[in-house]
Formats: sequence, structure tokens, C-alpha cells
Amino acid sequence: MTTVVLADDEALLRKALASLLPMEGEITVLAEAQDGDAAVAAVARHRPDVLVIDLEMPGTDGLGAVAEIRRQRPEQVVLMLTRHAKPGVLRKALKLGVQGFVSKSAEPAHITAVIKALHEGRRWIDPDVSARAVVDDCPLTDREIDVLRATRDGYSVADIAVQLHLAAGTVRNYLSNAMQKTQTRTRHEAARYAREHDWL
Repeated sequence: MTTVVLADDEALLRKALASLLPMEGEITVLAEAQDGDAAVAAVARHRPDVLVIDLEMPGTDGLGAVAEIRRQRPEQVVLMLTRHAKPGVLRKALKLGVQGFVSKSAEPAHITAVIKALHEGRRWIDPDVSARAVVDDCPLTDREIDVLRATRDGYSVADIAVQLHLAAGTVRNYLSNAMQKTQTRTRHEAARYAREHDWL
């Protein structure tokens, strides 16, 4: 029997999967979560074999939740569901250690099969997700992404320098480079542009 925690803000889809997955195979749904914070709490409490989590949720999104979950529980197996495989998302998910990536439009039987494969130690990326994500057109470096993410979160240049253990001048250089690459006038515009393109 494979134990699962389901995390998705779309209640209808979450409830449907909670009902259908056990019918498709030997799967027990231990808990459901409606957002990223609830997912972190549910995994800490139930310690499932596999976390099935939506990429896009209000508040702490899927990637943010996975980052925190894997900090607390590095061995946690994760299957991420998504409607849109924007450039850069797959790379970020894989860096976080996500083992599976499946379209939310997939049939429950397919999702069940992938859950079982992940539980057995395999990896899975749906071909359609992979095809859409293979073109990673993000021109930003990892450090430029870091400073823009901190800008998006409301930190000042001085705060970002402390947070990332960089000199303030170095932070300004990264921000300037990011503004040039995104053709924006301010660091906040650059952060917004990067977020809209799903680079953060």
C-alpha cells in the first residue's frame, strides 16, 4: 500500500483524486491540503510515501512548499501536478528534488501508475510537460534570480546583501544586469517581469 498526501487548492479536483486514486490501485490518501502551508504541515504530521502537490497555489506555491518539506524531510518523494509547464519551472522543480512531473489533465489511472513508479524509486516526467518545458529561455543567472526573488519579497538592497552574504554593490550589479536583460527600468519591474515569466 502506498500512502499519499494530496495538496491542491482546487477542491473539486483534490476531492476527485482523493476518491479515484484508491480505486485505481493500492493507494491510501492520508490527508488533503488546500495550500502550500497546509501541505508542509500535513507531510510533517503524516509522513506519506508520496506527496502529490499542485504547482500553482495561493500563498506558498508548490515549489515553495516542496523546498520547505525537503528541508525538513529530504527523503520525501514528490509528484508535482501542473496545467502549464512554463520555461524554467521544470528545472527549478528538479533542483528541489521533485521526482515526478505530470499534467493535471492526466487520467487518474496514469497518475496512480506514476505514484507507484515514484514509490519504487523511479522518476517520471510526462512527455508533454517535458516538451513544453525543454526550451528554457531564462537569460538570468542563478544569483540574478536570487536577488530578484528577494526584491519580490520586499527586501531592500541592504537586506538582500545580508540575506545572500553579498556586498551591497554586488547586489546592485546583479539587479542592474537583471534590469538590462528584462529591459525594465526598476528592480521591482524586473522582479515582476521575471515572476510573470515564471523564472522566480
